[in-house]
Amino acid sequence: VVKVFGEDGACRSLEASAATTARQLCETLVRRTRALHDHSWALVELHQHLALERCLEDHESVVEVQSSWAPGADSRFVFRKNFAKYELFKSNTSLFPEVMVSSCLEANKSMAHSELIQNFLNSGSCPEVQGFLQLREAGRKVWKRFHFSLRRSGLYYSTKGTSKDPRHLQYFADLTESNIYYVTQGKKLYGTPTEFGFCIKPHKVRSGVKGLKLLCSEDEQSRSCWMAAFRLFKYGMQLYRNYQQAQARLSQPPWIGPTPLRSVSDNALVAMDFSGCTGRVIENPNEVLTAALEEAQAWRKKTTHRYSLPAACHSSPLSAAIHRTQPWFHGRISREDTQQLIGRQGLVDGVFLVRESQRNPKGFVLSLCHLQRIKHYLILPSEEEGRLYFTMDDGQTRFADLIQLVEFHQINRGILPCKLRHYCTCVAL
Repeated sequence: VVKVFGEDGACRSLEASAATTARQLCETLVRRTRALHDHSWALVELHQHLALERCLEDHESVVEVQSSWAPGADSRFVFRKNFAKYELFKSNTSLFPEVMVSSCLEANKSMAHSELIQNFLNSGSCPEVQGFLQLREAGRKVWKRFHFSLRRSGLYYSTKGTSKDPRHLQYFADLTESNIYYVTQGKKLYGTPTEFGFCIKPHKVRSGVKGLKLLCSEDEQSRSCWMAAFRLFKYGMQLYRNYQQAQARLSQPPWIGPTPLRSVSDNALVAMDFSGCTGRVIENPNEVLTAALEEAQAWRKKTTHRYSLPAACHSSPLSAAIHRTQPWFHGRISREDTQQLIGRQGLVDGVFLVRESQRNPKGFVLSLCHLQRIKHYLILPSEEEGRLYFTMDDGQTRFADLIQLVEFHQINRGILPCKLRHYCTCVAL
């Protein structure tokens, strides 16, 4: 029996065989909670007493991971979104700064992200990842800065500046016998110099701080690069196969299965008119064309929000509160909780949520991740001639309600640095 917790602290027990993978368990939970099916759902291994967490890879055995925990330790599985899980395979990303990849520096040329990933997957031409990290010395609370190199054979650090002379390279960790974790409360628990700590935990270390290899990056970009490189070095092609399988599952609705029950062609669709009290089938081809043009015109009016006021009916109390039903609306949560929630679900461009403003009682805040930083935009309600509208730019662009505002920015960037791509949501187990 495997216990899985939701982000609300609720727990659900599931039966799992030795062969049950993290992906299979996630799919079971998606079905049982009736969550929207996509490949960003993840099973997170959380060691609360150590402030460590990592996202299980899709192919990992859940029972095997659970059996590695120390008896009585405060360890658990958490079911939540992780939008960053396969970001390293997306063509529009640039996860590896050139200064951290030795092959780019040696060749003195910039390399496309896809080419770099291909080199990681190809064991014959695997690049070396390098950079400065802070290291906590064993048995002491002192942190020291060293130049590290990640190679196929393991992780090393130089005892003399940035020298790669074999005499100066000190072997530090083996990737095959370890897992890499995010450190969530580094400053409080381990005295990390920055908030961007991570930890290499050998399989043989079951409990306690002793044996943990604690490291700290200068910024989030550097930490993301190291974490992605560890995963690629450890799992290689298996990781890419997981991504391909996730993409294939996305293209096939889960409730239909591999073969559709029936095909839908244009001939099976009919034009309908819903303008009256009841719907009717439109049989006249000319009327069909007119109806289609009218519908397109209505859609254009709906999506052209700039300098437009919503209709009077939108000022009803129902319209003013309809956003509360949306999965991206999180009510009255603090700025700090928002930062943590978005951080846990993946610092990927376009991850967002909407919440009530704590400083402005009538306002709302759109919190959005861009370039691994979380930005907050105030949304203010206003009234003109008895009509309520919401705006983020002092009335330049007006929306009838928050749903309209979010839908607009999912299609158009507007005043934001990027479009809204993934909404943070918490599913109750």
